[in-house]
Amino acid sequence: MDPLGARSQFVEVQNLPTWDQSQGVQDEVDGENQLTEEDDQLTNQLNSLESPFLFRQDINSKIVLFNGDVALLNCTAIISTSNETLTDKNPVSDSIHRYAGPELRDELLKLKGCRTGEAKMTEGFNLAARFIIHTVGPKYKAKYRTAAESSLYSCYRNIMQLAKEHAMASVGLCVVSTVKRAYPLEDATHIALRTVRRFLENHGENIETVVFAVSDVEEPVYRKLMPLYYPCSKKEEKISLPLLPADIGNTEGEPVVPERQIRIAEKPGNLEGEGLCTFCSGCEKTSFHNIVLSQCNFFLSFSGVDLCGRTVMVVVGRNIPVTIIDMEKALLYFIHVMDHITVKEYVMVYFHTLTGEHNHLDTDFLKKLSDIVDAKFKKNLRAFYFVHPTFRTKVSTWFFTTFSVSGLKEKVHHIENLQQLFTCILPEQIDIPPFVLEYDTRVTFITRLSPQACDGVR
Repeated sequence: MDPLGARSQFVEVQNLPTWDQSQGVQDEVDGENQLTEEDDQLTNQLNSLESPFLFRQDINSKIVLFNGDVALLNCTAIISTSNETLTDKNPVSDSIHRYAGPELRDELLKLKGCRTGEAKMTEGFNLAARFIIHTVGPKYKAKYRTAAESSLYSCYRNIMQLAKEHAMASVGLCVVSTVKRAYPLEDATHIALRTVRRFLENHGENIETVVFAVSDVEEPVYRKLMPLYYPCSKKEEKISLPLLPADIGNTEGEPVVPERQIRIAEKPGNLEGEGLCTFCSGCEKTSFHNIVLSQCNFFLSFSGVDLCGRTVMVVVGRNIPVTIIDMEKALLYFIHVMDHITVKEYVMVYFHTLTGEHNHLDTDFLKKLSDIVDAKFKKNLRAFYFVHPTFRTKVSTWFFTTFSVSGLKEKVHHIENLQQLFTCILPEQIDIPPFVLEYDTRVTFITRLSPQACDGVR
């Protein structure tokens, strides 16, 4: 028993071999003995290429691969994977609860759940670890693979961010994607390894040790893939290069897919790009495609700021080509465009003006959007201005914000005319499509003549 009272079965992280110690020297010797003429030729061909994951002794010395129970690690923090209500029963969480004691369950009730991709922290209680970071991995469905990849990346990224913010020296990572969530182990391992690698490169100067705690089933996969992201020599770095997957993420390790490389202009206009259409189902770029793509760019755009100095994002309902675009890709497009906006407070203006049935987003899509986006999207959204609503959309909005999503109802404001909108956002701070201006002028004029006539115009 150590001075803090940790029991003898707890594992001291300092006593575990780091990745460079367990792999580096022996691999160098074995590699030299087994090198063939073909290996020499391959190495020569790869010498002209630079790996995106360079041999870094300083990073390898921070990495530990541990086959065992994450709950036993004497780290600053260990990771627990659970469900949205933090009540999931899986081998990792069960062991953590067993060693931490009943106080942990009581503490989790105070957190009021955790959304997919988020990370929340509690004390470690009776564990050797001082803290427990709880996260929720995504449920994997092949149809929504890209969304699942983004959520799993967010899990590991948010874990590491908490470690940095709380000046943690060591972190014990379990495999976040549990069997119950059906995430393919090898795909999940790629995301875990590269996200941690990129974080240590960019932000991990004060993190001393990261332990990947794995089971007997998981260990072979980790041992196979770790040399791709944590090569133990320059030669291993080169040999691993052709084995890397096509998507190695961006500079932070975040998954990058073609849909996310779409750029949006500061003002509505034409998107630039070559090759296949990223919204339609792989169609060639034709004049029809160009119309669709320009509409996609025009349904979501940057504007100015409101009277409180918050960024204004504009959505034009009539320009959402629901029937001819891939909605999964549109979802990714929205997340990509909004990601850097939502780091601070913002407002959204939705012009429902002259929107037809073929432009309406169904509630399933909106619910999926609500479930997938990070917490910052909702937390920092201060107001949603619904301009030119109809009676039907008012009713639909009420039902959706009451029964499908929480915390949004009080932020939705139905705006009957532009003059009402201008009390919140100055005219020069918002780009309004000409047809909206024309419609508003016409309706305002008719309303002054006969308030009852307004609904007839719509």
